[in-house]
Amino acid sequence: MSSRALRRRCGAVAAGLLGDRVAGEPPAALHPVAAFGTAMGRVEHAVYDDTIAAGARYALTGIAIGAIAGTIARSTALAVSVAVAGRALRATALDVHDALERRDLGQARSLLPALVGRDPSELDESGVAAAVIESVAENSVDAVIAPSLWAVGAGAPGALGYRAVNTMDAMVGHRSERYTRFGAWSARADDIANWIPARLTVLLVLAARPRRASSIWRAVRADAPAHPSPNAGVAEAAFAGALGLQLGGPLRYGERFEQRPLLGTGPRPRRADITRAVRLASDVELLLAGALGAVACSGRTP
Repeated sequence: MSSRALRRRCGAVAAGLLGDRVAGEPPAALHPVAAFGTAMGRVEHAVYDDTIAAGARYALTGIAIGAIAGTIARSTALAVSVAVAGRALRATALDVHDALERRDLGQARSLLPALVGRDPSELDESGVAAAVIESVAENSVDAVIAPSLWAVGAGAPGALGYRAVNTMDAMVGHRSERYTRFGAWSARADDIANWIPARLTVLLVLAARPRRASSIWRAVRADAPAHPSPNAGVAEAAFAGALGLQLGGPLRYGERFEQRPLLGTGPRPRRADITRAVRLASDVELLLAGALGAVACSGRTP
C-alpha cells in the first residue's frame, strides 16, 4: 500500500468512527450485522455437525460473507460505521448506571445481558458495576479498536470481515456441549483477530491516563496472563489499572461457575465507577480517531 493510500484509508476509518459517535447504530431490523447473524443461523442449520471440520466450514463461510459485503460496499468509512459500536456500548453501560442510581437493582440486572453473558440474578450493586466495566473494557477492543485496525489494514473487507469473525464467536464460540468442537474455529479466529488490537488498546489507555501508567503496566503484566482470554484479560487489566479498581473474581454462566483471576488493585467497583469507565472508553476512541486523522493529514501541504 502506498503512503497516499494509507493516509486516505486512515482518514476514512477516522470518519467512520466519528460517524458512529454522531449517528450511532441503525435499528436492529435494518442492521447489517443483525442480518448477518440471521444468515449464519441458517448456515449453521445447514452445515452443523459436532466436529471441528464442520465448524471450519461455518467459520470460513462467514468470513467470506463479511469480506464480500465489504468489497460490495467499497466505502471504508461506511463499513467502519457499521462495524463499530462504541456509542451503543457506552449508552448501554450508562443505562445500567442510571438504574443503579435509582436504586433499581432489578432493572440493572435485567439490562446486564445486553453487555455480558454471565448470570446477573445474584449480583449485588458492586457485582453489576464490575460486570459493566469489564464489558466496556473488553468491547472497546471488539467494538471499536479491532474493526478500526482491520479497516486500516484491509479497508472495508477488513472491517466487515472482522465483524463477521466477532459475531460468529458470540454465536458459537462459547463453551457448551453443542459448540465445544463446532465453535472452535470461530473462537480461535476471534482470538487471533483481536490479539494486536487488544495490545493497542493498552497503549491507548496509557495515553489516555498517563498518570496511571505504572498501575496499568503492573496490572497488564502481572494479572492479565492468568485470565482465560488472551485478549479480554489484557483490556480488562488495563482498565482496572487506569481506574484504580480491582476487577475479576468469581462469576456464573447459568449452571457453570468460573473463578476468574483478580485484575488490578484497589476497591471493588461502585456504580459511580461505571461513568469513569465510560469516559475512559470514550477517550480511548477519540485518541484513536485523532491519531488516524493525524496520519491522514500528515502528507498534505499547506
